[in-house]
Amino acid sequence: MISLRRAHLAFGARTALEAVRHNRLRAGLTSLGILFGVASVIAMLAIGKGAEREILEQMVLLGANNVIITPLTQQSEEQVKDPTANQGEKKVERFSPGLTYLDAQALARDIPGVQTAAAEIVLNTNMTREGRRRTGKVVGVDTSYFRLTNLELGRGDWFTRDQVERGLPVAVIGYGVRTRFFTSEDPIGRPIKVGDSWLTVAGVLTDRRVSDEAVSKLGVRDANMDVYVPARTMLLRFRDRARVTQRDVEQAASNDGGGGDDDAQKTETTEQHDERVNHNQLDRIIVRVENAAEVPGVTELIRRTLLRRHNGVVDFEVSVPELLLRQQQRTKNIFNVVLGAIASISLVVGGIGIMNIMLASVLERIREIGVRRAVGATQQEILLQFLSEAVLISVAGGLAGIILGAAISAGIERFAGITTIVSFLSVAIAFGVSFAVGVLFGIVPAQRAARQDPVVCLRYE
Repeated sequence: MISLRRAHLAFGARTALEAVRHNRLRAGLTSLGILFGVASVIAMLAIGKGAEREILEQMVLLGANNVIITPLTQQSEEQVKDPTANQGEKKVERFSPGLTYLDAQALARDIPGVQTAAAEIVLNTNMTREGRRRTGKVVGVDTSYFRLTNLELGRGDWFTRDQVERGLPVAVIGYGVRTRFFTSEDPIGRPIKVGDSWLTVAGVLTDRRVSDEAVSKLGVRDANMDVYVPARTMLLRFRDRARVTQRDVEQAASNDGGGGDDDAQKTETTEQHDERVNHNQLDRIIVRVENAAEVPGVTELIRRTLLRRHNGVVDFEVSVPELLLRQQQRTKNIFNVVLGAIASISLVVGGIGIMNIMLASVLERIREIGVRRAVGATQQEILLQFLSEAVLISVAGGLAGIILGAAISAGIERFAGITTIVSFLSVAIAFGVSFAVGVLFGIVPAQRAARQDPVVCLRYE
């Protein structure tokens, strides 16, 4: 009895396959809605997965629970008041020392919840060694800077506390500096001239590739071509923007003299101009908060502390990269929901098409149903036959949609520059959706076919 039922079920499945083969064009057109719907689901999930990985990578680059403080070097111009106006309304300008090394020390010492605060000073300069010369950046940092920015050491040692406190001429160089200036020897303990100072290499960072988007959008440093020195070394041996030196006076005089400001501005780059007008001792302070839940509160305390130390002058900006990235992730999630809604509409339209074609197929095959019922087929077997046909059309469209979706994802990544990841989970979801659509929209025509009266079917013309 069981073998007979299996034979009937197998016969019904073969009949459904033959019906699809006999009407290939109609079945193919019917499955187009499912095909494009599944392709949209695959592409949507691939874009969402790629965006998620990109966000996580950016968070790793920026460091978890970090708060970034940067100076505002360009101040907005105030309207000049009429000298004959009421002198009692004259605004008193307050002095601000700008972002200083003492600010970084005060934030780490005075604000609860702050684990550490690292200073960063960036100076454009030249690197020279054994006849090779190129422009680059020397970066003054604290010992905690490398940990906060997730930089890893490939060779040598980090700065010692004694080197940092005394401002000794030591350096940790990027991987790119090592490959260009130390091609045939170990750089550890070797000298390299940076600007007008000779530095001894104490360590070499591992190769770390950072995209141009991350550099411009997130302010992440490309450490491969940088030379890192202790912050005190930078202030003592290179430049301290908080102090006016003879060199600064001569440079200012050369910019104002001769051809005037216009001629000087023509030859300097944007970075050189920003560095010339920047009077802040530091270019950035990175603050690590112990607990992620305390980041908003600590950020407000940082803002108030700096405002008090700067005499009420807002010449700094406090940003929380993690919150910005999570907001970006939320925006992309909303975008994915919209794409999902569009894909769902395509699947519903495709499902309605399957139901329409299957209802028409039932009318075309009334006599076939009558013959099968007359030779002993049950209602369940008839239902399974037509349901199998609907599922077969839907699954075929789903499989083609998976292939098309993967191709679309690859095209988006190649031509649009957007990271996409086609995961096994997205493929499984797409296949399951196509199967479910076939069952949901095929059950009604299958039930109608199963409920046909065999006598009426045999007499149907």
